[in-house]
Order: sequence, then C-alpha cells, then structure tokens
Amino acid sequence: MSWYTKYLSVYERPFNEASSQTVEEVKEKISCLQSNKPLVTVSIIGYNEEKHLLACLWSLSDMQCKYPVEIIGVDNESKDRTAEIFQAVGVPYYTETRHSCGWARSCGLTHARGKYHINIDSDTMYPPQYVETMIDALEKPGVVAVSSLWSYIPDENHSWLGLKIYEFTRDCYLFLQSFKRPELSVRGLVFAYDTELGRKIGIRTDIIRGEDGSLALELKQYGKIKFIRKHKARAVTGYGTVSKDGSFFNSFKTRVIQALRTFNQLFTKQDHYKDENKNLVE
Repeated sequence: MSWYTKYLSVYERPFNEASSQTVEEVKEKISCLQSNKPLVTVSIIGYNEEKHLLACLWSLSDMQCKYPVEIIGVDNESKDRTAEIFQAVGVPYYTETRHSCGWARSCGLTHARGKYHINIDSDTMYPPQYVETMIDALEKPGVVAVSSLWSYIPDENHSWLGLKIYEFTRDCYLFLQSFKRPELSVRGLVFAYDTELGRKIGIRTDIIRGEDGSLALELKQYGKIKFIRKHKARAVTGYGTVSKDGSFFNSFKTRVIQALRTFNQLFTKQDHYKDENKNLVE
C-alpha cells in the first residue's frame, strides 16, 4: 500500500463528504505541529481547491520533522469552500484577491516567519519526511534553494506502466537539465528556498507561468540549487497541465518534441530569458 492511499478517500471529493473524524484528526495533528518560533514555513496556496485541499493538509498533518514548523494557507479568493477548509482544520490563512500563482506564492512568502520557505500546492500530497528532507538539504553550506520530484496518482485513465515510463523519462531529462540550467528543472509544487533571499528577489506576478523558475534563476547567483531525488521527498499530485494536452500519449509526445528541439541548450548556462508575450499578464 502506498503512503498516500488513505488520503485518496477525500481526494477529488467535495468537503461535505469528508467525515468529521478525519477533519478533527487533521486539525489536532496540525495544531501539534505548529511552532511559535518556526525554522521553516510551509505555505499552501489554493484557488477553488475544495476537492484537493483536505487531502493535502491530511498528508502534511502526518509530517515527521525534527525542525520547528509553521503551516499557513493562502486562499486566492476562491469561489468554493477552500477557505472553509483552512478554517475547519485550524490553519491560519490569508486571502489574496489578485489571482495568479505568482500573487498567491508572494502572499505566502510575505507572511512566512521561518528562515526557509516551502511552497506547497493544494492539489498535491506530500510524504511524511518531505519537509525534513528538504530542510536537511537547505541547511548545507552554500545551498539557497532545493527542489524535488513528483509522481502522478494512477487512475483508470492512466496505466501504471505508462506513468512510470513517463516519469522516468521526465526525471532523466530534468536531471540532465539541472547541471547547466537548474532554473528550468525547478517546479513550484516541490520548491523550497531561503526566505530572506526570496523576499529580496521577489516573486514575479507579471507572468502567467514560470514564477518558480524565474525565482530560481535569480537565486542561483547567491548559491547552489540542490535537487533531491529520494522517494521520501517525492510528492504525488493530479494531472494538472499534463491533462491539457489531451491524452497522456499526446502529452508525452508533445514534451518529447519540445525536449528534442532544445536538447542542445542543456549544455549551456543562461542568466536571462526573454519573456514570451503569450505568458505576460495583460
């Protein structure tokens, strides 16, 4: 049985289907985790994530971490019960009325009290030692940011073997890319960094996607971006942007073609990227 199996009982389900016992369990465990003097802040961003947020928080409530932690939330002015879930489990949260991942992540960073800031996505579940493993890496001299890997939840539309092939291929490409262009291998759902450096640089809010990579690009001038490939730091998530390509095969094909077109770029560093007009906020 996978570590995240029990959380699937509330994943992709409306909040009113969750048992009161589950909600109370999550509330009690998170209360025990919260520190008044945190070394690390875990901020969860969510926009209309009612069907995913409780599973995410449940996974965080089972955290095993030797470092003092605070868990906070950011509701990006959702239209569903996202904010109510934060309230129900006792997680302090902030409402960000400007809609985008950039604004939401920036809000979490603004309110973080920890020396380190870990981004968490509401539609993702995290293994018990995730936070501790990320902070172990950040505590190493010269490391200013850390990113890990993620898997997808198997379902009736995606074969187990197909997922493993897809993830293995993607992981190999991200590994090669991380040597010269670590900023392109970073993903917001599995990203942690030095809080003060993050505030000094700022999170871009003028782009639709890529605020995590843009932050990583600026962070690397201050130190090393480390990549963790251990299973105890491997998150599990839904299909998100992958599903926008239609079938899983189409998604795989699209990404392979993109990778082949830019393969030569794996061997050269870059300190600046030109913004694409289609990615700019109007």
